Amino acid sequence: MNIAQTMKERSSVRGFIDKPVPDDVLQRIFKDAQKSPSNCNTQPWKVYVFSGEKKNELSRKLVEELQSGRPPVPDFEWSVKYQGGHRERQFASAAALYGALGVEREDKQARASAMLKNWQFFGAPHVAFFTMEKYLGIMGAVDLGIYAQSLSLLLAENGISSCMQGALGQFPAPVRAMTGMLDSEGVLFGMSFGYADSDAPANAAKTDRAELSDAVHFIV
Repeated sequence: MNIAQTMKERSSVRGFIDKPVPDDVLQRIFKDAQKSPSNCNTQPWKVYVFSGEKKNELSRKLVEELQSGRPPVPDFEWSVKYQGGHRERQFASAAALYGALGVEREDKQARASAMLKNWQFFGAPHVAFFTMEKYLGIMGAVDLGIYAQSLSLLLAENGISSCMQGALGQFPAPVRAMTGMLDSEGVLFGMSFGYADSDAPANAAKTDRAELSDAVHFIV
């Protein structure tokens, strides 16, 4: 499968079957992702991949954090308030997901239950947390984004689905405790991945893309 076809066919998956990716496949894909470009070849990403019982333990701890009522304490600024066309796309994305789930806009309890699945990794057998040294700021975030996209495409090429999740950066304490991360390191975001469950209603949700003329301006 070529890159253009992979881009067309991949989508964010929020329902997985209980089948882990073989270790040798994971090792190969993550090794290939190391070829991702970065500013001055700094390669600032550090990735923690949880599987099996350790993944389940982390999920339980993250759900406890969420249900404690304490506010999120992300390592990086996540307080952006979308405006204009960005806000319209945000709303359209939510409408597509909740529509696929059959959840009404007014049903706050059902929406909260759907949101909770972020910290249960949508039932995926694996979850990756993308971290970097905090001092790197926006430049490091750019590099992590490039790396994560490369990884996502490599996974898709191998028939493995994924979902990028900013929500997984909201409660970094359990991740820090289970990995021994340095205080200088921060969790930026995460990604659940594995084999898609074709019967999961959430996976019927599809989003559109802006017109090329809205996004790209060719100056000649």
